[in-house]
Amino acid sequence: MRPRAILHVDMDAFYAAVEQRDRPELRGRPVIVGADPRGRGVVSAASYEARRYGVHSAMPISRAARLCPQGVYLPVDMPKYARVSARLMQVLREFTPLVEPLSLDEAFLDVTASRALFGPAPDIARTIKARIRAELDLTASAGVAPNKFLAKIASDLRKPDGLVEVRHGEEAGFLRDLSIARLWGVGPAAEAELARLGVRTIGQLAATPRSVLVARFGASGAHLLELARGRDDRSVEPWDDPKSVGAEETFERDTEDLDRLRGTLLRQADRVASELRDEGLRGRTVTLKLRLADFHTLTRRDTTAAPTADGAEIFHRAWAAFTRLPRSQPIRLIGISVSGLMRDAEGRQLGLFGRTGRGEQIGRLADELRARFGPNAVRRASLLVPLRRKPL
Repeated sequence: MRPRAILHVDMDAFYAAVEQRDRPELRGRPVIVGADPRGRGVVSAASYEARRYGVHSAMPISRAARLCPQGVYLPVDMPKYARVSARLMQVLREFTPLVEPLSLDEAFLDVTASRALFGPAPDIARTIKARIRAELDLTASAGVAPNKFLAKIASDLRKPDGLVEVRHGEEAGFLRDLSIARLWGVGPAAEAELARLGVRTIGQLAATPRSVLVARFGASGAHLLELARGRDDRSVEPWDDPKSVGAEETFERDTEDLDRLRGTLLRQADRVASELRDEGLRGRTVTLKLRLADFHTLTRRDTTAAPTADGAEIFHRAWAAFTRLPRSQPIRLIGISVSGLMRDAEGRQLGLFGRTGRGEQIGRLADELRARFGPNAVRRASLLVPLRRKPL
């Protein structure tokens, strides 16, 4: 049987690269996308210029500010990144219907059958990279391999703008000298445990007896051994719709200010609604998430109403849940998400007086205005900072 041809396409520093593309004055400068550097959120993305200072995604934003005080710190603009991602996925699906997105900026492709139309798998990867550069003005790295595990590792080895192929029969040589930290499922604790066994490379793990690994790690030990030997039988599973859309914010200081909490939740609801509309989706379940000062996390779900992509409706359902929650401590984080998603055409029922969907229509108009004139073109009056009148 002819080996499968799997690609893993991974955008380079996606959020930061999109910002540099859209603001040419930022090109060549260290760009960090995430929370306010004066706060205590995290880095969502760092440009390669910022990575030279040790900044990386998921790092506390305060540490990033210490490492790279000269960096340009920008807020996350998820609706914009989602639009770019949608175009990216369109490009990928022109080469195969078997596309499995992992996030906004990466996906697996099974191009086994596509080789008859587009040529060898490495050529397909080169063509995809060229299309992404030409149509999105962004760069991507790609891995080509007989399975998903190897393709994912390969795409990460020569970033940015890299292309690495792992040929059938060369899996062991490719993996031999790589750190075990590259294996899925090997975090710091498992890495330390394997080091106590004298295992620091994937090649050393591949040579470890299965009985030793199972005795130490249980069933996951056998799975790690399969990966270390380059075996991964999982198929590429295409899917179109996200399971949920959400937003959350960690405050720089724990707060009990109801006006601030309300305003934050309203902005999040509008952002989530905009993403839903952009994807042609509506959601039935609204979930509120709170993290208290002691890191205890509370969630409440509301599935009482019809599916919606109306920011005001999403907010009112989340705020109603908020008012019912016992809050014995200040709040560190607040977030909102919408799940139970369906396409606009599914399950829609007209209101008795024809008003269902009015909020969504207004939202779509606001989306169009923001797309044309910038993110601040339309804002809710309740979220505007009141002007202070000068004394007469």
